[in-house]
Amino acid sequence: MASEFKEGVVRVVKMIPKGKVASYGQVALYVGIPRAARQVGWILRGLDRKTEVPWWRVVNNEGRISIKHSKFNAQEQAQLLREEGVEVDNELNLEIEKYRLRPGKVFIDKLKLDPLYLASVALKIPYSNN
Repeated sequence: MASEFKEGVVRVVKMIPKGKVASYGQVALYVGIPRAARQVGWILRGLDRKTEVPWWRVVNNEGRISIKHSKFNAQEQAQLLREEGVEVDNELNLEIEKYRLRPGKVFIDKLKLDPLYLASVALKIPYSNN
């Protein structure tokens, strides 16, 4: 049985569009559990190899691919991001602010977060009113 948090992580990661990335912490914020970035990583690391969840769109907040101890590897993640138009250098870095998900109103509404919590999230990672 999947936990509510795991289901939330999977739902948020599936909502990240091609060519965009989110940090582990950003995913945790959008699930409603701030400071759970490490747990987001654990959940993504535990996904089945044949998953439809675009795990490769989640990177660390410094714009580095930091995948470890997983059935997925950093080179594979870099290649999948490159195929979506994200520029990843040979050291597995990318310009996170260039590619960071800035969700619009539709995305935010799907999260069904408490408005007060959402306002606090917007202070950390702004979102678009579109």
